[in-house]
Amino acid sequence: MLARMAPTPVYLEVGAKKVFACSLDWPGWCRADRTEEAALEALGAYAGRYSAVAAAAGVRFPSTAGRSFDVVERVKGSATTDFGAPGEAASADAEPLTAARAERLASLVEASWVVLAAVAGSAPAQLRKGPRGGGRDRDGIVAHVASAEFGYARKLGVRHKAADDPLAAPEAVEALRAEVLEALRSARKGEPLVDNGWLPRYAARRFAWHAVDHAWEIEDRSEPG
Repeated sequence: MLARMAPTPVYLEVGAKKVFACSLDWPGWCRADRTEEAALEALGAYAGRYSAVAAAAGVRFPSTAGRSFDVVERVKGSATTDFGAPGEAASADAEPLTAARAERLASLVEASWVVLAAVAGSAPAQLRKGPRGGGRDRDGIVAHVASAEFGYARKLGVRHKAADDPLAAPEAVEALRAEVLEALRSARKGEPLVDNGWLPRYAARRFAWHAVDHAWEIEDRSEPG
């Protein structure tokens, strides 16, 4: 008899206009749509694409991931949700982290940057225009991701002067990201590392989602219309 397929635990962030479905165990694997059902369907459809992140991190991604989901929580969304970003933490994000779990989070965040760099490296400079991302081309998207991270990092207590042009200052981006990874690796308690900061599990999800979401945008807009 075949072993029963374990569903993937997820939480739903329900806004007024959008719903995010986010994996609790795989930071960055989040998709949004107008309804809960559509968001879960989109999440399942992106399992194969997310597997590249797990592979880059050297973490085994189950072949059955995304075939079924266990919705363990619904959280109320915010203006950030409706704007198009997962903006709320789940209750499970407040659970303490072991050294192994913290290392796993950091490795998957780092892998999201590896995937973004690989995708950008093989994409044309000018991307097809369309509803996804409008006018930003490849370099603009990469710079946008890096610029946002200078703000995100403050939620982990990592403070660096933002680079005016991240593409012209790769060493500044590398230094910032190295400190972000160290903060995630050292996290143990299920609480923010600084006042008004983010829970480490949520921070990992937000960093990774932003990188891979834009990597997928670059891939989609590199293809002929």
